[in-house]
This record gives sequence, structure tokens and C-alpha cells, in this order.
Amino acid sequence: QLQLVESGGGLVQPGGSLRLSCAASGFTLDYYAIGWFRQAPGKEREGVSCISRSGGSTNYADSVKGRFTISRDNAKNTVYLQMNSLKPEDTAVYYCAAGAPVGWGCLRAPGRYDYWGQGTQVTVSS
Repeated sequence: QLQLVESGGGLVQPGGSLRLSCAASGFTLDYYAIGWFRQAPGKEREGVSCISRSGGSTNYADSVKGRFTISRDNAKNTVYLQMNSLKPEDTAVYYCAAGAPVGWGCLRAPGRYDYWGQGTQVTVSS
């Protein structure tokens, strides 16, 4: 069974950091581009970041550039999202997803992704 499982979410104060992990089972992540998405209550799902198959190309939403870093460890079949300088507006459920690669890069459009995790809650609040 193909499965993605996110972990690492939680409650953090503004300015704090969290590292999310996305682990795959039942398939090999290195065939796929991986995206991180988030959805806050009442809002549409937003593409936060994505990483190409090789890890050589990444893409970030303007709202997280300079604060979030996506990386992958294909040997561990895991993708990470390091989130620093967190703000209350980063509060959302965060999802990882796997999709077909786009050339040598990736796209942050949710429709490009076929396999989704169940999500992990990130709450930034004092």
C-alpha cells in the first residue's frame, strides 16, 4: 500500500522552528517530485514548497522564502521541511505529496500530485 506519513508538527511560539518529515512506505520517493502544502481553516490549499527528484531544484512560495527549507534524503525515503522564524499566519495543516517530476524541476500546484499524506497540524501562537 502506497503511503505518505507526515510528522513533526506541533505548537510553537512565534519566531520558533519546527522540522516536518514526510516518510514514504510502499514505494520509492526518489522517482517523484515532492511537495509540501498547507491549508488553514476557511482557506484554499497552498503550495508551500517542492523539490525535484534529485533535490537539485526547489521552489518556494513567496510567503515562506528565506524561512523554510525543503530537503530530501532518498536513502531514507524521506523529505523534510525545516521551518524557521515561524509566524502565526503559518498556522495550518501541512501535507506532503508525491507527483510525477516536471522536467528537472517541480511545481507547487496541488493538481500535479497523486499521493498525499494525512497531514500534520502546525500551530504558531504565544
